[in-house]
This record gives sequence, C-alpha cells and structure tokens, in this order.
Amino acid sequence: MFTGIIEKLGIVTAIEKEHSNYHFFIQSPLSHELKIDQSVAHNGVCLTVVEVKNNVHKVTAIDETLQKTNLGNWKIGDLLNIERCLPANGRFDGHIVQGHVDQTAICKKIENQNGSWKYYFEYDSSSGNLTVKKGSICINGVSLTVVDSENNGFSVAIIPYTYEHTNFKTFEIGTVVNLEFDILGKYIQKLMLQRL
Repeated sequence: MFTGIIEKLGIVTAIEKEHSNYHFFIQSPLSHELKIDQSVAHNGVCLTVVEVKNNVHKVTAIDETLQKTNLGNWKIGDLLNIERCLPANGRFDGHIVQGHVDQTAICKKIENQNGSWKYYFEYDSSSGNLTVKKGSICINGVSLTVVDSENNGFSVAIIPYTYEHTNFKTFEIGTVVNLEFDILGKYIQKLMLQRL
C-alpha cells in the first residue's frame, strides 16, 4: 500500500520492448536502496523491481498495464514520481493508494495563481469513476484533494513544495496522467449500485 506522498523523482534512462512487454530503466536517488521483487509506485503505478544496478533499477510493464496507464507514453528523459510502499510503522500522511491505476486523464488547463497552481483534468466517466469536492484523488501517484468536481472532470490546487518535488512542474495542456480514484468511494459506489 502507498499513501501518495512522493519520495523522490526518477528519470527514464532506457526503454526496451520485448514482445508486448516494456522494460523501463529508472535512475533515482532511491534506486540503490531497492531490492528485487520490491513493489514501487512509478507515477502511481505499482511495479515490481526486477533488477538493480548501481543507481538504476528496472521494472517491466505488461500489456494490461500499458492499456490502463500512461506508461506507453513514457520517453527517455521523462521525470517520474517515485514512492516505496508504506512501512508498517510509517506515518499515514496522504490517503489509501493501492498503486492500481483506474484510468488516465488529460490536463486541460493550468492556472498560475501567484504562489500556487490550479490544474484542470478531464477523463472518460463512462466507466463509472467519479470525484467529489474535497475528496481524495491520486494523480501520477500524488495524493491530492479535489477542488472542483464535475461529471467528467475535476481540478486540484498545487502548493509550491508539491510543484517542485513532483513531475507536476512538467505538465502542459494535453499531458496524459494516471488516475487512481479513492478506494473508499469505489466501494461505496459498488455497494450502492448493487442495491439498485
């Protein structure tokens, strides 16, 4: 389990395709501490470390992961938000994040608010995913609070610390991001649908 509190930024140094799988090589300040078989969130996607060499680690994405996330868009030089699993005695500073991305969204608008930033995202709501005002949302692995909520979109406010220490600073209009909706909201929604 993760909390959506990003530890470090990593950079994609190489990409290898093998059949329908993609192998990503990531350089980060945490790479040398990682172990093979360890689960690590990369832009909110839980991936298993399969190789560690010096300050670079390797993860593999299968077709299912590529279809539901933005991993297929990754390029050499891209910055990734990195978070290791929450230790049993760790602080729970964000919200419950599983590292299981529900779908992607597109950045539609960015407002510089003189000391903070407001980002607007649009997603396909046909799968039933939803946000609520002041609820939790995970964007590229970052635990955030929803500001405005609509049927197929929402906004979040970003403070300077988050802007500097995550890949939000690289976002542009049209950037595709990973979304993980609040797990509690998903359970409640499923229970309500079953009662109809």
